[in-house]
Amino acid sequence: MSDSSGTPRPRSHSRPRSRSVRRALMAAVATFGLAAAVATAATGPADASAPAPPSGWSQVFLDDFDGAAGSSVNTSNWQFDTGTSYPGGAGNWGTGEVESMTSSTSNVSLDGNGDLLITPRRDASGNWTSGRIETTRTDFQPPAGGKLRVEARLQMPNVTGDAAAGYWPAFWMLGAPFRGNYQNWPGVGELDIMENVQGLNKTWATMHCGTSPGGPCNETSGIGNSTACPNTTCQSGFHTYTMEWDRSVSPEAIRFSVDGVTYQTVTANQMDAATWTNATNHGFFVILNVAMGGGFPGAFGGGPTGATEPGHPMVVDYVQVLQSSGGGGGGGGGTTPPPTGDRDAYGQIQAESYDGQSGVGTETTTDTGGGQDMGYLANGDWALYKGVNFGSTPATQFYGRVASGAGGGVSGLVEVRLDSRTNAPIGSFAVGDTGGWQSWRTVPANIGSVTGTHDVYLTFSSGQPADFVNVNWFDFGH
Repeated sequence: MSDSSGTPRPRSHSRPRSRSVRRALMAAVATFGLAAAVATAATGPADASAPAPPSGWSQVFLDDFDGAAGSSVNTSNWQFDTGTSYPGGAGNWGTGEVESMTSSTSNVSLDGNGDLLITPRRDASGNWTSGRIETTRTDFQPPAGGKLRVEARLQMPNVTGDAAAGYWPAFWMLGAPFRGNYQNWPGVGELDIMENVQGLNKTWATMHCGTSPGGPCNETSGIGNSTACPNTTCQSGFHTYTMEWDRSVSPEAIRFSVDGVTYQTVTANQMDAATWTNATNHGFFVILNVAMGGGFPGAFGGGPTGATEPGHPMVVDYVQVLQSSGGGGGGGGGTTPPPTGDRDAYGQIQAESYDGQSGVGTETTTDTGGGQDMGYLANGDWALYKGVNFGSTPATQFYGRVASGAGGGVSGLVEVRLDSRTNAPIGSFAVGDTGGWQSWRTVPANIGSVTGTHDVYLTFSSGQPADFVNVNWFDFGH
């Protein structure tokens, strides 16, 4: 939740990305769009079940907030942020807001009708309390070549005018590296799916990234836009607020919508590759809260004031996270497509332009030239490149552009085979940790003399099961 007034936030400090084996994410790219999953009408009932995932999508998280009236949230799904900051983090949650967050059911509770209530309160001394919860999970991100959809159906606090001064409800996400660090914002990324201030009939959607102040993402404002809620106002009706993060297109895109209407899109080519990677190459966690005061309300008149009415909750019907899987052959998933004719063995062959593969993923690279690299490569994985033309002068060298963040002595072989994965390699080179998964080097290898046109297989062999290499491109030489 940003402070769009320009109040300084903690500077970003880069931190190595975490990496895990994601074999389950390498399924075919879903071809069914989300158009069929149009949001539930804002005028529908207060409690409406989350829509079933459309074909090709799977549900990875759901909380319908079912439970007895006055009970707390499911702490398997959510954890409380309390007080006025994270431990050791910026005061007043880094935004200048004035409330103290609590885990009390007077601030955060279920209504008994399938809704969550986050309610700001003011005591007799004028002190404000409210609620802020975040998912225990921090791993929400699209699979390679796939999509992630995060949505909530909710009603903003139903208060407007002077009585709404200082109200700041939000549904948003922070990059996983922020948890436990609290000093690396905005570099690790923030995705604001819904923000509102002062009871205005508007929803704001924003991506925060880069450095603050200024930087490629215009901090502390971020890259954002706003729109009015359709049909009913944001305060008087329920609306479905959605973020769809799409890795199946190039450039990669993050889209924000209300009731199925997209009003803000941020794409990877709006910033340098390193900024995008730092902001997106990891999981995220989801946050729901109602703040009081701070920089964003301050930009629209300020508050809270003596006229501000406490006790108006943000009402959340459900929070749901869906994903569609990616990967597969044929250059899908937003990767460089394979050529329609023969490939030139002596020109760079983009690793992600494979004609077939097993166990392979793709991701945005920070290497010179940008684009995608082929990653998540481990023992037994392979990629096929059809119709590579070596000509009549024998090729005797192979060059691979590789990077590795594998630790603990993990290493392996990048092998070249012709025409069949079961044929003996014509050459190979070993690779281990290069200093990071985006720390690139070009490694040469001798190969047996090759002429003519062949299907080329890159195969990956290791004595350990862990990922050991990324490949950006390869070519051959005489």
